[in-house]
Amino acid sequence: MINKFDSVLLAQKKFIYHYKNMRWAKGRHETYLCFVVKRRVGPNSLSFDFGHLRNRSGCHVELLFLRLLEAGALCPGLWGYGAPDSVGLCYSVTWFCSWSPCSDCSYRLAQFLSQTPNLRLRIYVSRLYFCDPEDSSAREGLRMLQRAGVQITVMNYEDYFYCWQTFVACRQRVFKAWDGLHQNSVQLARKLNEILQPGEAEDWGDAFELLGL
Repeated sequence: MINKFDSVLLAQKKFIYHYKNMRWAKGRHETYLCFVVKRRVGPNSLSFDFGHLRNRSGCHVELLFLRLLEAGALCPGLWGYGAPDSVGLCYSVTWFCSWSPCSDCSYRLAQFLSQTPNLRLRIYVSRLYFCDPEDSSAREGLRMLQRAGVQITVMNYEDYFYCWQTFVACRQRVFKAWDGLHQNSVQLARKLNEILQPGEAEDWGDAFELLGL
């Protein structure tokens, strides 16, 4: 069963503008969040919800999504009530975000997940938010999410292609990679690995040098 949460798909230019994984993303003050929610009750029952959100009235998009969860709009029965088949109900949520979460959103997400063991979250990010300083609170926030069981990954071509087909009004137009997409994705993945696995950063260094990155 597939349900459409938001009937309005992203415009092609808007998706490319906000999700382009350039190093210096000037003017991209909003965060867009495309999501897929999978709901499973037993081995033979699976449903989907998908859509997209963006920052509203100064509220970060990650917190807007949490509000939808708390209101039961996306995951009925998440708290063990509100749905007739809530016993044994599990949710898998995937985000595709134009920016990685800030430190405050990471903390709020980790708190929420500690109260909902029947929900699993995976986050794909196009760009890293304020993660250049090694002692930045945003870096620690990402590590906090990892400790809470969240899988965090930098988007690559296949992820952009999936988003283009799922969340964008593409009108059968094939997704075309912009210049630097692959190189920027590899460099961002390297930085994310250094943040999440600092002890392994040196091991990855040789591999990236072989790629000339």
